[in-house]
Amino acid sequence: MKINEIPTPAYVVDEQALEKNLRILGEVKKKAGCRILLAQKAFSMFAEYPLIRRYLDGATASGLFEARLGAEEMGGENHVFSPAYRPEEIRSIAALCDHVIFNSVAQLRRFGGTVRAVQQERGIRGGIGLRINPACSTQDHAIYDPCAPGSRLGVTVEAFRQALEEEPDFLDRIDGLHFHTLCEQNSDALEQTLQAVEEGFGSWLADAQIQWLNMGGGHHITRPDYDRERLIRLVQHVRRTYGTEVYLEPGEAVAYHAGYLVTEVLDTVENGGVRTLLLDASAACHMPDVLEMPYRPPLRDAGQPQERPYTYRLSSCTCLAGDIIGDYSFDRQIGAGDRLYFEDMAIYSMVKNNTFNGMALPSIWRMDDSGECRLVRRFGYEDFKQRLS
Repeated sequence: MKINEIPTPAYVVDEQALEKNLRILGEVKKKAGCRILLAQKAFSMFAEYPLIRRYLDGATASGLFEARLGAEEMGGENHVFSPAYRPEEIRSIAALCDHVIFNSVAQLRRFGGTVRAVQQERGIRGGIGLRINPACSTQDHAIYDPCAPGSRLGVTVEAFRQALEEEPDFLDRIDGLHFHTLCEQNSDALEQTLQAVEEGFGSWLADAQIQWLNMGGGHHITRPDYDRERLIRLVQHVRRTYGTEVYLEPGEAVAYHAGYLVTEVLDTVENGGVRTLLLDASAACHMPDVLEMPYRPPLRDAGQPQERPYTYRLSSCTCLAGDIIGDYSFDRQIGAGDRLYFEDMAIYSMVKNNTFNGMALPSIWRMDDSGECRLVRRFGYEDFKQRLS
């Protein structure tokens, strides 16, 4: 079945584009001498994990469920970071994960001993990390800026120093450091951040106890204009200077422009000169980043408002007045029954979607290099109902 034949709404992952991204990441990994993990928070379509595992070293999780998914479906290394762990879950997490990264000194002190004991039973060494906050903002989206003033994410230089004053052998508790400060950024932002990390934490990073540095995610490595050579130089610099292993945790870069959200127009309404297409897909339900960031998803065969002869506002059949995807222009009139193809819809879509208003979850498909689509999962009423009682 071809993409123009499948029932809508539907997410379609383009396996040829996905593997193109993975090849790039594999080459970066080889040249830089680092290890690269899939950040499941961006893309958790585990039907593709066997392909991803051929190129990457494993996965990183944000909690117990993602940790289980990585362990069961990906294999390889399995890392986890959470701003706070639940006491009843920490042993299970430690049993699943090679690296457990803590967000605060208090959580490290509370749970570090348990994690160490469980990992020693498993024969895991060097598996406890602490997230640091270099207080270096490099982006405009405050909602996605872990270094914004008052951030809850990561230990500042002052808090780290205080921990050492209270406990001179504090470094013995940790094996690695982690920072994650970027969002859809180029390697110049990483260079600026890394400078702040070295200025604030360099003396501790050089300690023999620190075996690895995890530079987190937000690196748009597979974007055409991304400066990969600079990234490679930065990773090599850290490895040479501090003698540490380096990890990267891209999410978006893995599935960048590797998927579609296919939708059908249900109706057209006009008010005050604005023509709105009502779709069977929704920003609020199926691509929440459109409302959160905000974000204007690319749309095949469409342009900016007024750029082409026919301009429409794209919305949905939910009752949310603000469920607006954006204004797009087309070379022809669009109406009920027409199909639209939103691009770059593999990332932060399946992992964030919801059933507000009883909207159906899009089915999930894989498209091979011949354009043939194979159904992975179809959702129905029971998937909606079982979440509610």
